[in-house]
Amino acid sequence: MSANRPFVLTIAGLDPSGGAGILADIKTFEQHKVTGFAITTANTIQTENTFYEIQWTDLSFVIRSIETFFLNYKINAVKIGIVSSLYDLNRIVSTIKMLSPSTKIVWDPVLRSTTKFEFMDIKDYSDLHKMLSEIDLITPNYNEIEILFPGFISKNLHPKDEIPTNILLKGGHNESAIGTDLLFLKNEVLDLLPTNKKCFEKHGSGCVLSSAITSNLALNQNITEACKNAKIYIENYLSSSSTLIGYHYV
Repeated sequence: MSANRPFVLTIAGLDPSGGAGILADIKTFEQHKVTGFAITTANTIQTENTFYEIQWTDLSFVIRSIETFFLNYKINAVKIGIVSSLYDLNRIVSTIKMLSPSTKIVWDPVLRSTTKFEFMDIKDYSDLHKMLSEIDLITPNYNEIEILFPGFISKNLHPKDEIPTNILLKGGHNESAIGTDLLFLKNEVLDLLPTNKKCFEKHGSGCVLSSAITSNLALNQNITEACKNAKIYIENYLSSSSTLIGYHYV
């Protein structure tokens, strides 16, 4: 391992097709020249277009894995993907912050699969928003933001409304400007405009985007820079083939 490469960690599910989850994250980490580690929250049976089954990893095993990595390496940034419950997510985030308060955390809130399989049911919003204050950035799509913050779109929420974390709202379902992401920071909202690349829908594109952002944060980019550069990377990925499986390249 190169001493010059920062260490990053993905805590997410295993997708055997390689398009999403920890396999996609590790591919993305490598392209960004960071050293990536992975902890599996779940094992799945799926292809790039069909989700069949999931087996969750015991939380105590996940926590022990986190402790092992943080006791042996300086982890600069962590990407979190699918977890089975808000309780598990809270335990994971609190463990990271206890072991390394300065580590950046990005949560890609995968609440359901593209085939409508439910991963997490949120019931206690006060606990959710308290936990989100410990996370540096979340990367929901338009469906997920409405689950996390009911009425977000219709109420036209703004950072002044005390949103507890930074939000990159992905623009794949942005009806008014398709492909334009909205980055909600504490004091401003930035439009991240798409390029003219011809993009195709990809299985696991949210995983790739969030792990690209995580890599950039580990490379000491601020949140705005990290998101802008990750958008360039994901657009290259989305334009790499016309199928649901994309190719990683810089």
